[in-house]
Amino acid sequence: MTLQQDINNQVFLTKKGLEDLKKELEELTKVRQPQLIKRVATARDFGDLMENAEYASAREELSFVEGRIAELEGILAKAKVISEEKKGKTKDAVALGSKVTVAVNGAKHDFFVVGEWEADPIAKKISHSSPLGKALLGKRVGDKVEVEAPAGRLIYQIIKIH
Repeated sequence: MTLQQDINNQVFLTKKGLEDLKKELEELTKVRQPQLIKRVATARDFGDLMENAEYASAREELSFVEGRIAELEGILAKAKVISEEKKGKTKDAVALGSKVTVAVNGAKHDFFVVGEWEADPIAKKISHSSPLGKALLGKRVGDKVEVEAPAGRLIYQIIKIH
């Protein structure tokens, strides 16, 4: 198995990201799903199921929750926790879990390279499979990477890897 195949078969998460998904799964399976099952049963008693909007709504919501539960179970089955660097130790190259300071167009930005499920551009968490994430992986301080963006090509220079 090549490294790329290994990456494709795994879901990379930080320790906090893994904990958050486990909490969401627990909330869905222990609280939300049982509530919806009761709601479906109660709505079933309202009469004709063909004309019962409450029943249809409850079934639809239950179906959504069950789909999300299956999705989370699949993610957690493939989850691999990103090893986070020990404080005070600088990495030589950008990897999953790295915090990277880059300069672009005269401004400095910090990004945290994470797995796809934790990506949040507003919080400066970029996926390792995003154009910028792919360009940064394996690069070192001082390296420049070119990324195609909607505004055109941007050149990022790596200032620091935390």
